[in-house]
Amino acid sequence: MGESVTVIATDEIETRQSNAVVDLLRTVPGVTFARNGGIGTSTGVSIRGAEADQTVALIDGIRLNDPSSPGGGFNFGNLLTGNIARIEVVRGSQSVIWGSQAIGGVVNMITRAPTDTWEVNARAEGGWRDTYQAVANVSGRAGPVAASFGAGYFTTDGLSAFSEARGGTERDGYENIGANGKLLIDLAANIAIDLRGFYSRGETDIDGFPAPLFAFADTLEVAKTEEFVGYAGINATFLDGRFRNRLAFTYTDTDRDNIDRTAATPVNTFAGLGRNERIEYQGIFTASDRLEAVFGAETETSRFSTSSFGAAPSTARVGIDSVYAQLSGAPVRGLRLTGGVRHDDHDTFGGATTFAGSGVFTPNGGATTIRASYGEGFKAPTLFQLRSNFGNLALQPERSKSYDVGVVQRFLDGRLELGATYFRRDTQNQIDFVSCFQNSAAICTGRPSGTYDNIRRTRASGVEATVTMTPVDALTFRAQYSLIDTENRDTGLRLARRPEQTVSALIDYRWAFGLETGATIAHVGDSFDNAANTRRLDGHVLVDLRASYPVTETVELYGRVENLFDEVYETIFRYGTAGRAAYVGVRLRL
Repeated sequence: MGESVTVIATDEIETRQSNAVVDLLRTVPGVTFARNGGIGTSTGVSIRGAEADQTVALIDGIRLNDPSSPGGGFNFGNLLTGNIARIEVVRGSQSVIWGSQAIGGVVNMITRAPTDTWEVNARAEGGWRDTYQAVANVSGRAGPVAASFGAGYFTTDGLSAFSEARGGTERDGYENIGANGKLLIDLAANIAIDLRGFYSRGETDIDGFPAPLFAFADTLEVAKTEEFVGYAGINATFLDGRFRNRLAFTYTDTDRDNIDRTAATPVNTFAGLGRNERIEYQGIFTASDRLEAVFGAETETSRFSTSSFGAAPSTARVGIDSVYAQLSGAPVRGLRLTGGVRHDDHDTFGGATTFAGSGVFTPNGGATTIRASYGEGFKAPTLFQLRSNFGNLALQPERSKSYDVGVVQRFLDGRLELGATYFRRDTQNQIDFVSCFQNSAAICTGRPSGTYDNIRRTRASGVEATVTMTPVDALTFRAQYSLIDTENRDTGLRLARRPEQTVSALIDYRWAFGLETGATIAHVGDSFDNAANTRRLDGHVLVDLRASYPVTETVELYGRVENLFDEVYETIFRYGTAGRAAYVGVRLRL
């Protein structure tokens, strides 16, 4: 394919032993994140310098984005690796297939699939600051029914969200319960029922701005997030498998509450409920080895309700209907071209049409791969931006145009692979909050607390370089370098919390007697915490070590040390991050 794609497969997820999905994403080219403290706190993922709410997040192909959040983005804070078996990251504007919000790119997490034989995967670990985790998954087949079900539990005493390096002393703990399930029921040789579900309930302590100083400090506040994702569909294939069809109903529900426990009687300071309901059809017709068409239609209804300190809630709903088509062909040997178009019709702002095209060419059977892509993206104004107390019904969608061109060269029968990509994205009509305090602008009439408006144009461009080496079968080495130059084109300043450079390397070695050892080194460069570029966040380097040893064919012991050199750093000003930490665990495969 012509787009920039990175896949983190099961083997890598297990080898790296990370608890949080974002800790795996930090070594993906072009990807950065910012987090309000330790694991479980609010976390936004940026792809190639885009806003965090311009990233589409999916679990098993189902959108996770929360309609009740101001920007409609997904909070990665509660997303643990659990039973996730594969992560796919597509970089660049991808709205033709994925619709609204896919301006920066797409992150799709895939949980363990049903298997034809019965399998059990389980693990348990413990370590730093009373951190414990247990995860299990069972999969198999009985006649026409194939299933995969899993669950997980995570708890930690955590760290102070208000940076301990700045005086925070109260540990802000986190607890999460999760579950996942897939069920495939064969009704006939070419027809199957497809059921999927994902559940997460997290509770994390947070810090705030207590009286009388109203300065950021330790508080007794807690944030609760409960997420449920459901999918019910039918798959049908015809013409000897050349015509594949999928019709499905998907449901996403995100319930959030912030509670202040300072007083004898806890106070609910915020309550938010976001819900998406979608009916979608997709067809894939393979005319020949050289020609394939993908087409589909979707209708989605989003609802939200938000309330602060028990006040009457703000509620609203909006619908969007979409159709799309994409054609992929191989006119000559070694060359594949893809083009697509999408049209979305929104209840409030009307229609939006996006286009995309890509090409990939290999003149020598895959030793050299040259690719290029162009994509357009759009992001519909969120329900909060349109219809909350700060809403503006005149908002227009954010629009983007992006392109990239790259080359991958393989040497030594694939033992050495070098890659380089140049990218650029221009975004207009970006929506920002407008403060109406002592502001006499017309848009502030009747809106004393502020509102939203299309006021920004941004640009991001840069280079991504990758190296993969396998000098001998037992040794693997992977590295990436990303240069991400972001700019607010209205002010000429860099975008906030977008490091200009990232570098990472992973090295793993399998010893003859079964021991596996490895390390991850990740450098994140300097950035600015604010749009005015007056508050700098210093760069940092993190080093993680890991090891695992198979005691038997079914039992494996593993352990890791994170942040080996106890680096003190921040991804958001004044919010803490974890210091040196060690964990040990056991893994079972049956």
